[in-house]
Amino acid sequence: MDATLIAAGLPAMGWALHGSVLARRLATARRDPLTGLHTRAGWTTRAAHLLDHHPAALVVLVDLDDFKAVNDTHGHAAGDAVLTATARRLSHWCGHHGIAARLGGDEFAALVTDPAHTLGPAALRTLLARPVPHDGHLLTVSASVGCCHRADLPVPTLTDALSAADAAMYAAKGHGRRNTHH
Repeated sequence: MDATLIAAGLPAMGWALHGSVLARRLATARRDPLTGLHTRAGWTTRAAHLLDHHPAALVVLVDLDDFKAVNDTHGHAAGDAVLTATARRLSHWCGHHGIAARLGGDEFAALVTDPAHTLGPAALRTLLARPVPHDGHLLTVSASVGCCHRADLPVPTLTDALSAADAAMYAAKGHGRRNTHH
């Protein structure tokens, strides 16, 4: 083989390898390493597209109540167990008709394209409130859940849906633990 061809091919191989590494990093950045759920950035792009194309869509925000107390009392491994259990439960609730994300800390989001195929927000709250087994203990968990139906928005943008779901979630927190509002 000609040395010129080899010399010309090496940079191309390097760029191909570099591109592959960057693609893996980008994919990883769109997934939360602890829960496997989409991150805020990855979820926002997909959720905005789904909201545009599904008139019956439901946007849900979830905030774990008193999560800091779990970490302070039982340690960070227990907190991680609660976060991963919450992620599994939210994903299960969404099923094949939605997309879930961990927005950060103890805050999660979901968009369900066809809410008729889910058990509803009250069932989600019940599912999230089940104790989480960890290290021989059952950790008490509760969550505030806020919802916004796309049909309830004058302009169906993801930003407006998240704002409405956020307001509903904080209204749930204001009425005590284990509440759901929409």
